[in-house]
Amino acid sequence: MEPVELTDGVVRLSVPTAAHVDAITVACQDPQIQAWTTVPSPYEREHAEGFVQGWGVRGWAEDRHATWGIWETGVLRGMVGLAMHPPGSAEIGYWMAPEGRGRGVLHRAVLLVLGWAFDDPCGPRLEQVEWHAFAGNWPSWRVAWRVGFRFEAAVRLGADQRGERRGDWGATLLRDDPREPVAPWPATAIAAPTPPDGPVHAVPDRA
Repeated sequence: MEPVELTDGVVRLSVPTAAHVDAITVACQDPQIQAWTTVPSPYEREHAEGFVQGWGVRGWAEDRHATWGIWETGVLRGMVGLAMHPPGSAEIGYWMAPEGRGRGVLHRAVLLVLGWAFDDPCGPRLEQVEWHAFAGNWPSWRVAWRVGFRFEAAVRLGADQRGERRGDWGATLLRDDPREPVAPWPATAIAAPTPPDGPVHAVPDRA
């Protein structure tokens, strides 16, 4: 795959490079990112360097990962990407630094990625995108729900985080599905408790 930059005029997505290592390192100190993703903990600069090379440079070159930094007002706010599952499928993952949460930045970024993945003639023209999160990550589910993902599974101890088993939630979006909520929040019972009271912020998915 050829790296591509995406923008809607407010949010810009570009491939992470060595110039972004320090910003990534700082962002991944956030306790919420470490709690809900599989990033190393503690997170060191060498981890950011490995991420940029593995998921940024080689991921695109080897058709394994399409990964973008999320930029708003000239500041790196987070990451979003697709782990490719040929043929015709990928898993979306994202995280957002604290300063970018609660303002629709991640929503815009996810819509840009889905547009490229499903509709762009130069994109992979996927048939399906999967979403996964550790059970209880309601903010990540809200991001996916808002763009039309349909909840499909709650698997007890179905995921691994740094050698520990955690519950796994999963959902899918197909190319022709509407990219808007298809059911009232919270979309499905999820065999889980009612969402917590108060505002929901965009904290990261585990991927």
